[in-house]
Amino acid sequence: MRIRDWDTNLKIRLGGETAFNVIFWTFFPFLSIYFTKAFGKGWTGTLLVLSQLLSVLGNLIGGYCADRFGRKRMMVFAASGQSFGYALFACAASPWLDMPVASFVGFSLASFFGALYWPASQAMVADVVDAKHQSGVFAIFYTASNMAVVVGPLLGSLLYEDNPYAVLAAAAVICAFIALVMSRRLGETRPSYVADRLRTEAGAPWYGAIAAQLRDYRVIATDRVFLLFSIAGVLLAQTFMQLDLLFPVFLKETVPHSTLFSFRDWDLTLTGQQLFGLVVSENGLFVAIFTVVVTKWMTMYRDRLVFIGGALFYAVGMIMFSNMSTFWGFTSAVAVFTLAELMSAGPQQAFVARLAPEEMRAQYFAAASLRFTLGRTIAPISIPMTGWIGFKWTFALLALLAVLSAAIYHAMFNRLEEPPKQPKTA
Repeated sequence: MRIRDWDTNLKIRLGGETAFNVIFWTFFPFLSIYFTKAFGKGWTGTLLVLSQLLSVLGNLIGGYCADRFGRKRMMVFAASGQSFGYALFACAASPWLDMPVASFVGFSLASFFGALYWPASQAMVADVVDAKHQSGVFAIFYTASNMAVVVGPLLGSLLYEDNPYAVLAAAAVICAFIALVMSRRLGETRPSYVADRLRTEAGAPWYGAIAAQLRDYRVIATDRVFLLFSIAGVLLAQTFMQLDLLFPVFLKETVPHSTLFSFRDWDLTLTGQQLFGLVVSENGLFVAIFTVVVTKWMTMYRDRLVFIGGALFYAVGMIMFSNMSTFWGFTSAVAVFTLAELMSAGPQQAFVARLAPEEMRAQYFAAASLRFTLGRTIAPISIPMTGWIGFKWTFALLALLAVLSAAIYHAMFNRLEEPPKQPKTA
């Protein structure tokens, strides 16, 4: 399905969300550095965990509200809320105020409203695109977001350190502009039968919907294969989520300067923070270029090898990263890290689809997302951990968790491949 054949709603969203993703990635990779400088490693880890818990709540509420109040209304409301949060963050981070606590409040509000936005955004694609074209449309949005990961950190490495409040103010303006355009140009796409069904439940409290969604996760406790899959996923998330948490702090504190190129008396030298922006951009570029290639390559192998191999590559990537000190060393480490990411992404979603009974497929996918929810909540603990045991041992522990997840995947496939038990006969 070509972009020119898309619904107008999707075209507007693609342009607006791409612009916002670029500005978001201009500052997001450097936030852990900002908060570590303001609060110290211990409090930074705790505060980021609390922020992620708030985002989990926002995601649950957003899913209910997108059905209850409509996709357009929630997206406009959420984008406006993000604008307010970033505006507060920009003011608090300015040299005239310098209020780190208010900065964290602004960031948490923006994260909460961002979590409100995405359920409505994803539902809108399903509303207006035929099932046979949905994967292609989602892929284009995914590619656009990864290109933002390439461009944003490069801009951030040049702009954010000296002018953080200006970058955050730009994010607030872009969110406000997106909200204005969506309020005027988007059409409501919520199916009428969804509106009618929820209208009959208008008297039910909003927290009832959250409780119902949480109860869906009980499927994890009844399917042992799925339980092992989820546990391994939570452990593995502790590695790949460090790209935006531990990595920037590590480079900031351990790499004062790194030379990219030198020729006679001329050389191109970057600080650790600038180097991190380049490393994140490399990761986004590798993902954008090689996603399709690696995904097709992985179809040649059994899921057992793909899952275990991806986990072990994550472990190798973590050890490599902790032992590098040059740009080319970090590039080789992030290449291994990205290979593990691409090996894990598509095949795991397909595995959930095959594992789930047809009548419970949506419930399984909802439960599968808990891997990232819990992983994202626990991952910031790595920052204060570096103050307790140092960077080397923190990276080693994260690599060990990846190896442990590989062992759990092995046990999971052993259980999955067990022949069904024969009923006992009298």
